[in-house]
Amino acid sequence: MPKLEYEDSFVKVASLLGSEDFVKVARALLNNPESTDEEIASATGLKINRVRKVLYELQSRSLIYAIRVRDPKRDWYVYRWKVQPEGAEVFLATVKRRLLNRLKIKLEYEKEHQFYHCGSATCPKRTFEEAVELVFTCPECGNHLEYYDNSELLKAIEWKISQLEEELRSFGGAKRIEVGENEEEGSEDVNEEAS
Repeated sequence: MPKLEYEDSFVKVASLLGSEDFVKVARALLNNPESTDEEIASATGLKINRVRKVLYELQSRSLIYAIRVRDPKRDWYVYRWKVQPEGAEVFLATVKRRLLNRLKIKLEYEKEHQFYHCGSATCPKRTFEEAVELVFTCPECGNHLEYYDNSELLKAIEWKISQLEEELRSFGGAKRIEVGENEEEGSEDVNEEAS
């Protein structure tokens, strides 16, 4: 069977969402479109309950959808699962857009404040206001807080912002995915940090 053009992104998103079980289910769906949960369990060697849990998670992210059909052998309804071809790309674009917005907030914060640091890798940097309250002494290690030049961090954040904006502009569905600042904060657990 030839490799589908959206296979890489779909399997990649599945691996980001969960364990190896997610990848097994994703590949089973790509190899046999319109599979039932029982067929997927048979193909992957996973328990039916685990397969259903993975399917529901993928469905909640709009990566797959189910079609309800009557099973003529058993005379009851079963669900046949199909991959949303653009679902993975839209999901990745949404994650990138949220990361972009977090980075813009971080950049603004870094530009608006002066920072002080004691030099210890385990201690956090402090804003000028915090440093004044602490009498320029680190509460963690007791060392003197010195001015911290964050210009390299600013350059790195600006570079990442421009990279993400370019990726979002070049996304195939660019009309639906805008690079705006008015994105509401999502509650999804995304393993990306803005710092």
